[in-house]
Amino acid sequence: MSLDSPISRRQFGLVAAGAALAPTLAPTLGNGAQRISDAPASMPLAIWPGYASAMVLDFLASPGPFNTPVKFDQLSVEHLRNAAASGITAVNLTVGGADPDAVFRDIAKWERDLRAHPTVLMSVRSVADLRATKAAKKFGLIYGFQDTVSIGDDLTRVALYHAFGVRIIQLTYNVRNRVGDGCLQPENGGLTAFGRELVAELNAKRIIVDTGHTGIRSTNDAIEASKVPIAISHSACRAIADRPRSKPDSTLKKLADKGGVVGIYLMPFLTMGAAPTSDDLIRHIEHAVTVCGEDHVGIGSDLSTTPHIVNGEYMKVHREFVAGRLAKGIAAPGEDPEVPMFVTDLNSPRRMELIADKLLARKHSSARVEKIIGGNFLRLCSEVWGG
Repeated sequence: MSLDSPISRRQFGLVAAGAALAPTLAPTLGNGAQRISDAPASMPLAIWPGYASAMVLDFLASPGPFNTPVKFDQLSVEHLRNAAASGITAVNLTVGGADPDAVFRDIAKWERDLRAHPTVLMSVRSVADLRATKAAKKFGLIYGFQDTVSIGDDLTRVALYHAFGVRIIQLTYNVRNRVGDGCLQPENGGLTAFGRELVAELNAKRIIVDTGHTGIRSTNDAIEASKVPIAISHSACRAIADRPRSKPDSTLKKLADKGGVVGIYLMPFLTMGAAPTSDDLIRHIEHAVTVCGEDHVGIGSDLSTTPHIVNGEYMKVHREFVAGRLAKGIAAPGEDPEVPMFVTDLNSPRRMELIADKLLARKHSSARVEKIIGGNFLRLCSEVWGG
């Protein structure tokens, strides 16, 4: 789509205006991206030296507040410091809203932070950008959607969003839209005719199709309809914990057979009762490897890189967050106002390293661990984006 179209000029103005505010923001961290000593004192010492050289991709995360009702205008020094200390090369960062203007306001905010903090953050739109981010020891942002409502019935918007850096699009978020059914929709319908057209358009524009929150039939349909591998960016194994967002073995196998990758989340849905620990996460990873093979499993934490500090105020905000989601009908079974949304012993900016160390301790090879913490999603990006 040409940027001369009326909608494109308006959206371009929103992004340009946001980026222009960058000089007014808080100062950058200087060489903070290199200073691991700036990480919280609780950060564990590395066990596996291979982490520093690995491509580490979290396929759903944020350097700012995430999975919380907390609103923020700009990243804090703490957010930046934790992102820099994480060792993560890049994350699938959720941007978006109900309409194009909301999408571009969100993108403008992140473009402003990218401009304000170039020593820490880097925009990722290609595999070359991923490699450059790793070489520079920065924290990459890949723009992604968790719903397709802002596309409406206008497939030409896909090209517009691609032009502004969107590289991953999830088809549905929990409930039904014009594309198909989300994972909480009891009818569990498949992709609509429009949904299939959208998958074809995403393929044509080299945008990764994602079905993290998508219902089982719609996920299966997307795997079959897509000409290239797709992602289930943040999910888990229904065989281990029967939660709506988690996928059954048949779907995981179908995904792997077409070259796709499932990212295991660090959410309370890993268990059916108590707050999950890293042992629960490893059970899901190992089950997914058994079903899919080691080339088709990754991590999509669904978290911020800044650890949760659980106190009275935190729990008050968490209860309000869950209550709001329940009121909107988008909360999943297992979202508990009394249980924070993270894995208790991985509450660290270095969580990806802790996962790697845990897998190595269970005798998984270094090569397999490199694939799980990022190599598999790197391969998926290469196959879909090219390069």
